[in-house]
Amino acid sequence: MEPPKPLLNIKTVPQRGATPELGIPQEALYEINSNVNQVMVPVMVKDDSGRLTSGLLLKDFSVYEDGLEQKMNFFTSDPFALSVAVIFDLGMSNSAVQKVKQTFPALEGAFSPVDEVSIYTYNSTFSRVSDFAAAGQQAMTKLDALKSVSGRNNGLPVTSGPLSSQGPVVNGVSVDVPVARVVTPPKRAHILNDALLAAALNLSKRDRTRRKILFIIGDGREFGSKASYGDVLKVLLTNSIIVYGIATEDAAIRGYKELARVHLPGFGYSNLLPKYSELTGGWLYTDFSLSAIEHAYSRALSDARNQYTLGYVTRSTSSTGYRDIEVKVDRPNCESSQRPCVSVYAKDGFYPAPPGR
Repeated sequence: MEPPKPLLNIKTVPQRGATPELGIPQEALYEINSNVNQVMVPVMVKDDSGRLTSGLLLKDFSVYEDGLEQKMNFFTSDPFALSVAVIFDLGMSNSAVQKVKQTFPALEGAFSPVDEVSIYTYNSTFSRVSDFAAAGQQAMTKLDALKSVSGRNNGLPVTSGPLSSQGPVVNGVSVDVPVARVVTPPKRAHILNDALLAAALNLSKRDRTRRKILFIIGDGREFGSKASYGDVLKVLLTNSIIVYGIATEDAAIRGYKELARVHLPGFGYSNLLPKYSELTGGWLYTDFSLSAIEHAYSRALSDARNQYTLGYVTRSTSSTGYRDIEVKVDRPNCESSQRPCVSVYAKDGFYPAPPGR
């Protein structure tokens, strides 16, 4: 089957950038193989200024699986139509939610007519606001339904004093109980993992010729999900789903990305978005100004649409364990102005399909 022809006048990367090398007929380089052992690897290449690098050819790329170089049987730089699951975090502060709602027109404008979009929200529960529909009036009408939603209040829970549930106290000691009670406010669930899993499972059913994107706007906090981080990551990598996100509030503070790697048992995760985006080959935007959010929409979807796509056939074994992927780009003399150094973003690995019975 031929991969999707570019339906937009997108010139970020050249069309038909594949070359007939290594004895592979040129037509075969564009054919999406239905073999269960076929591995597809979208790759984003950026220069040292953060711009997409165009003009790369098959000979410029090398793909390694578990340290062993693979022979590629697919390569294209054609833009792909997108299937995008957009997830809004309603556990943010109300001020953050109101700011995000102001950017809905920019989100609508970031999609192309050939894209399809579904919309989710989550906090202590998650909800599918709309199933996949063509990015246009039908899908964006669903965004209007979110204009009435609000986030959490910024106030702190009352754990002492006359308005608390502790009852009357004198000098810090309860009148009814001789020993003062310590009241701990309940920790409210914030089920990021469950929301991501639901959206990812829905994305996995979309047409395989589309690039599958999970785009989340939130603070990345996780607490109380039934699904674990490992469970969700496995589904994402198995189905070639790329995570992009806009970090909000504390998660947008410079340096918070590194602090968020610390996890204390029983306290949930402070921000999982950096981990999900990095390991799936996506990107996380951490500027939460109105203009930055609006720019992030168009930048993220353009980057996702215009990635290079590499393919190879993995070895068939009885193991379905995780396999590491590394993509390298050959850039000799990268210190020169003609061939600047580049950064390569691709999924960290994958889980192979189980062998047929």
